[in-house]
Amino acid sequence: MPLFSQTEPCFADPADVAACNQLLSNGSKSFFAASFFLPKAMRQPASALYAFCRIADDAIDECDGDQSEALAALRDRLDRCYADRPLQLPVDRAFAGAVKRFGMPRELPEALLEGFEWDANGRSYQTISGVYQYSARVAAAVGAMMAALMGVRSPDVLARACDLGTAMQLTNICRDVGEDARNGRLYLPLDWLREAGIEPEAFLARPVFSPAVGSVVKRLLDIAEALYQNAESGIARLPVGCRPGIYAARLLYAEIGHEVVRNGYDSVSQRAVVPKARKVALLSQALASTPFPGGSYKAPPLEANRFLVDSVAAAPSAAELTARARAADRRLRGIGEKVVWVLDLFESMEERERMARADNDGMLSVMHNGG
Repeated sequence: MPLFSQTEPCFADPADVAACNQLLSNGSKSFFAASFFLPKAMRQPASALYAFCRIADDAIDECDGDQSEALAALRDRLDRCYADRPLQLPVDRAFAGAVKRFGMPRELPEALLEGFEWDANGRSYQTISGVYQYSARVAAAVGAMMAALMGVRSPDVLARACDLGTAMQLTNICRDVGEDARNGRLYLPLDWLREAGIEPEAFLARPVFSPAVGSVVKRLLDIAEALYQNAESGIARLPVGCRPGIYAARLLYAEIGHEVVRNGYDSVSQRAVVPKARKVALLSQALASTPFPGGSYKAPPLEANRFLVDSVAAAPSAAELTARARAADRRLRGIGEKVVWVLDLFESMEERERMARADNDGMLSVMHNGG
């Protein structure tokens, strides 16, 4: 049975979906490449989702003035999308359509905006627990959104989707240590840095690679790798047509971390880039085979991700929403049919009364004339 009926109308105007694809082709190349391995019925709403996340991220990063104003504007846009009256912009219209069609819990994009707010406030994270909390908002929430689009409601599979999002964010943090530091940001756990003999403020003032910095990067990449492995058991339980695309994203992002390792964990003086030939090979691997279910399938979610898992698990799936809509339509049709039946009944009764009156009038006339 197909994941989505091919006869159902598209969730959004095709021109709006095309605009989302164009946006992602310019700014989210890893997702854009992996998305071609998703079935069309999944690829289109996923593009709308990622495009909204992209423009939200850009709105904060490119804000010249008060970022709180940019955040307020984004929350207003989110309000409008969930009220089914989006701004007349292609990305907003497409995202609103996906929200309505696939029953996207509002907690997920709200979490994303909260993560952007933490960035705007310049938060740093003392412990790995804090890094997990941040990653839950800016990345695991996106993994949960993707799972929601696929109709996934199993808490175990949702936990693995969040593992994948967290692993990707940890990989990004490890790749961008130098770039972030030069922008005044530090996402590595501060207590790990101090344990390695690095004073965070001194590092921010003069970001220089050292074996001590490399040891912290290694610790975080090791966690990311374990989470990627956990995620595979969840990928194996996704709808069959969706597995290659999500597996491709897992392989592409993990390879960024592998490049950091090849660079001696130095992501301060250089930035890891996966060569194009290697990306092609990984995409081919994703198409040729997908993971088998593993023993980590039923591992509990990271505590930081639990609220995401719970929000999706409690929400109706797209199939359930469609079934409800059809049932409501049948009920309305049934009510309409009953109303028509009653009107027909009254009309028939009135017609019989008219005929009876006509007969009575005729009989009276005959009697009168005969008399």
